[in-house]
Amino acid sequence: MFQDEARFGRMVRIRRCWSPAPARPSVPNGYEREFVYVYGAVSPLQGEMDWMICREMNTERMSSFLQQVSAAHPEDFILMVLDGASSHKAKQLLRPENIRLVALPPYSPELNPQEHVWDELREKEFPNRVFNELCAVVRQLEQGLPRMTGDRAGLRSLTAWPWIISLNLNAN
Repeated sequence: MFQDEARFGRMVRIRRCWSPAPARPSVPNGYEREFVYVYGAVSPLQGEMDWMICREMNTERMSSFLQQVSAAHPEDFILMVLDGASSHKAKQLLRPENIRLVALPPYSPELNPQEHVWDELREKEFPNRVFNELCAVVRQLEQGLPRMTGDRAGLRSLTAWPWIISLNLNAN
């Protein structure tokens, strides 16, 4: 599995959009700096994703997320590839017995397919939207994340890169 966290908030992300000529689309802009975080871990071969929405990102929440993933896959041994965030390396991090953590090289987010999952989620669920309150962002995540996790073929297509598939096949 590949793990990462993402921040979602009330600040609008302007995206291109189609509009019939001569109309020009208008997108309101929001500058509120309120955010929630989503922990996610994707299994590219199975097209499965586990996720958790939190108000903060820290070692305690990372430990909770690892426990959640472990409980969701009790019969599996999980090799979880992640970045070098401080909460991933903290001595206080509680790692379940069936999970081993492997760090990506520093400054290499392009190697983590979970980053593409966040991009897809932002593109499909959050384009050109301004939210009046943070609970609306959470509601949108609670609707969008299950839609995304329900599309296993889509997740596989998005994350099962050739080098990941070959690493898994070579490990068997």
